[in-house]
Amino acid sequence: MVSTVNAGACGAQNLKKLVIVPAYNEAGTVVELCREVKNTAPDYDIIVINDCSTDATLAKCREAGIHVLDLPVNLGIGGAMQSGYRYAAAHGYDIAVQVDGDGQHDPAYLGAMLTKLLDDGADMVVGSRFIEGEGYQSTALRRGGSRYFAGLIKAVTGSRVTDPTSGFRMAGKGTIGLLAQEYPQDYPEPESIVRLLRTGRRVVEIPVKMRERGGGTSSIGARNSVYYMIKVTIAILLERIRPCSTSV
Repeated sequence: MVSTVNAGACGAQNLKKLVIVPAYNEAGTVVELCREVKNTAPDYDIIVINDCSTDATLAKCREAGIHVLDLPVNLGIGGAMQSGYRYAAAHGYDIAVQVDGDGQHDPAYLGAMLTKLLDDGADMVVGSRFIEGEGYQSTALRRGGSRYFAGLIKAVTGSRVTDPTSGFRMAGKGTIGLLAQEYPQDYPEPESIVRLLRTGRRVVEIPVKMRERGGGTSSIGARNSVYYMIKVTIAILLERIRPCSTSV
């Protein structure tokens, strides 16, 4: 059973917490997701990053009274999330968590993620579908890609991350500041993990059950999967030789 109660009373109650929902053409799911977040974790603020959607995502969010950052051009998931982290940094949030607008991420895990972040002194907590192997496991192609990047990250950093492509992730205040300044573009999840590990941040995981996409289409399809693998591989290898900064 997943706990829906936020971590350990004392410190957690005083933290300013934000759910960042990147959304591109998620009109069919994003409003219900935000309602689910509010019902499950009412002490979290929500901001939807509307990445220049061409459907009714913006209109439905505004009609439901959801706070929206409406991007004037499509930036992709990397640019959308950096915009969310910049918003979080500018407004003094202590915690920021990415919950995708397609409904795959269950907000019931926010309490467990926050507990892990605080109790382990971590900088980021990633929700991994592969630790227990329950719930929606994605396609065989995606699972193979995730295993490949997990091995590459282990080789580059020495740290094991079972689900490096997971977008369900919670960041503490210092990590928010770092990711607000610089965030990988295109397919940022594996590369951003490497960047955090290379700058001495602590990245941990908890097991989660993910759900099937409730609507919209994935940015990674059969046509661009080869580009995805090559691009992210090169980015991770370049990250290995990139000068590290731990000042943020």
